[in-house]
Amino acid sequence: MSRFPQAEWCQGPELIARAASNLLDPQGRDLAGRVQWWELPGFSGRWPVAVLGEGKPLLLLHGFDSSLLEFRRLAPLLAPRFRLYIPDLYGFGFSPRPAAGRYNPSGVLDHLTAVVEQIEATSAPGSAPPLGVIGASMGGSVAVELARRLPMRVSRLLLLAPAGLTGRPMPLPPLLDRLGVRFLALPGVRRGLCRQAFADPESSVGPAEEEIASLHLQVIGWGEALGRFARSGGFAGCGEPLPNQPLKVLWGADDRILRQPQKRAALALLGDRVEELTACGHLPHLDRPEAVAAVC
Repeated sequence: MSRFPQAEWCQGPELIARAASNLLDPQGRDLAGRVQWWELPGFSGRWPVAVLGEGKPLLLLHGFDSSLLEFRRLAPLLAPRFRLYIPDLYGFGFSPRPAAGRYNPSGVLDHLTAVVEQIEATSAPGSAPPLGVIGASMGGSVAVELARRLPMRVSRLLLLAPAGLTGRPMPLPPLLDRLGVRFLALPGVRRGLCRQAFADPESSVGPAEEEIASLHLQVIGWGEALGRFARSGGFAGCGEPLPNQPLKVLWGADDRILRQPQKRAALALLGDRVEELTACGHLPHLDRPEAVAAVC
């Protein structure tokens, strides 16, 4: 049973501090304990970035309405070989939600650009090679856009069940985005989406998974920021042209989040860059973390 009262609204640092002690999932507790709060040029407040490991730098980007805790199973497998930087995307996870924030793709990419600049600024002179980037679901589309924006700073891409590479942005009108946010906040809906994301929910999903999937909803401003992002149209249709960096894609054979027309269109765009994983749903980094780590 979750140790976090669902009716309690908090700021991100308080929730992360409690998560580092109280999460049911021990890997989630460990990753929450690695979170640093960075000041970023051009952004007021302090921004969460989990930092761990040693080696070449890797930037890990989570999906829509999720958080950095999404990488709790993959991070310990990569940390012996890579220096990992795992931020919450702007307007998502445990990040601040300023009232005047730009909750749209431009705001997300400007924030990530500041994160990359901070990584470079805090590295020893001459020791910060270009970043590898791993993007999961919507984070895959974010990774593609970031690689195009920063071609000299991003060396390669690994996309995990990428969402938003094909199609057109479809901004939601205010009434529908408010209804959508209320719908996503319902405990039964959260539970159902969590189960749908895994290949075998009966064995993979329990109270610990459900707790992490919903914890960030308690951050002040979650609903307003999510609604405004929905009104922006999000990252749909960002796949063409693909960036020039080396790109590999892992996709679960049992993905039940992305509809088949979406998956077929993405596969047509990505071609032989795609490797399909058996016994894997929409979250390869949670269903098959060892397989993901093996190709990094």
